[in-house]
Amino acid sequence: MRPQVILDPVRRPNPLLWLSYQFTGRLPVRYRDWVLHDGTCRTWLLRVFLRGFVQMLPVLAVLFVFFAVVLGGPLLLAFGSILLALLVGFRFVLAYSVESVDHRLAKNGHPPGYGTTMRKARYKAEHTDEDEDYERVWRNPGS
Repeated sequence: MRPQVILDPVRRPNPLLWLSYQFTGRLPVRYRDWVLHDGTCRTWLLRVFLRGFVQMLPVLAVLFVFFAVVLGGPLLLAFGSILLALLVGFRFVLAYSVESVDHRLAKNGHPPGYGTTMRKARYKAEHTDEDEDYERVWRNPGS
């Protein structure tokens, strides 16, 4: 029988702290492990997009109110401007996702560049067999 390893669960912030984290990037020290998980898990890029959407939501709401209510324009124009702003915003979120996560981790007590290092190490560990196959087939074809 194999011994069971019981890991401490990662402590998640409550919704109010989570929302504050999305805008300020800093949580209390007790959530340090969760911040590391947030920046290095398999879904880290989806989390970055969610963070970007949460940050853009107030601006998009103001844009919608401005176009639809204040200017009295057609709703199609309001939705089109919102969609365009969202696409441009997501382009910036994608372009700076790695730097953003590394900076967020550093603000929460981790060494600079730690997120990138952890993600690369996990990728290398998960794809060791593929790398060996590649080396065997393409780098050493005679062996």
